[in-house]
Amino acid sequence: MSERKITPEQINAYRRHLLTEERSEATIEKYVRDTNAFVTWLNGRTVTKEQAIAWKACLVAQHYAPVTINAMLSALNGLFQFLGWDECRVKFLKIQKKMFQDTQRELSRAEYERLLAAAKTRGQERLALLMETICATGIRVSEIQYITVEAARQRQTQIALKGKIRVILLPKKLCKKLLQYAKGQKITSGKIFLTRSGHAINRKQIWAEMKALCTAAGVQPSKVFPHNLRHLFATLFYRICKDIALLADVLGHSSVETTRIYLLASGKEHIRQIERLGLII
Repeated sequence: MSERKITPEQINAYRRHLLTEERSEATIEKYVRDTNAFVTWLNGRTVTKEQAIAWKACLVAQHYAPVTINAMLSALNGLFQFLGWDECRVKFLKIQKKMFQDTQRELSRAEYERLLAAAKTRGQERLALLMETICATGIRVSEIQYITVEAARQRQTQIALKGKIRVILLPKKLCKKLLQYAKGQKITSGKIFLTRSGHAINRKQIWAEMKALCTAAGVQPSKVFPHNLRHLFATLFYRICKDIALLADVLGHSSVETTRIYLLASGKEHIRQIERLGLII
């Protein structure tokens, strides 16, 4: 058997394969980035299962989060499968289901409102409206492209992502604000959230703009990222409807197990529940 080396051509072929698998652009970029990280770590060495296991151990030693490590291994295993190197695939880390949210990453409604206020004070109307849109609908940041003038007029949008199509209803008050903003920006049709050059705003820009609000809003940076707005929506939606299956449909989850992660109690609430047991005499 000849020595196995991962070449740029193979990675580009893997990228094209992921496109045919209808993976999202963000997923494809992450898979390519992770496989390139493995190649860099190899530093010219031959690809073997032993090396893949060693890379996993290296990631653990560098204190990567277990979920992050498994995501990186998923990208690498996908490449191995694509290349027909199934014997090089490695097992994922076993992770116990989380029992509570990380307090350092949990965004409260009060903190969300402070972020909105900070954006408005700084004159960042687009950012404030964008955060309200994600938080009021529970859509992913990658689904912002489906918020169009037409959708605001119809008070609903159809989202096609990850091989699924779902309809999201838009609150009346949100639609009014979206149409007012679009009119002010002279946007008569199509996507509402655009850059100054007329291109769709991307997740990196949204992330950076949100992070820049932290100091003014008095919110820890670890809590400020677009996906946390989706988590806040899920938490508040569930408190009202108490229907996890409905919430899963709204969020576009294939499994309620994924939705369950969004509904974990905070660390503070979890410890309060333990202390109520009164088992320390």
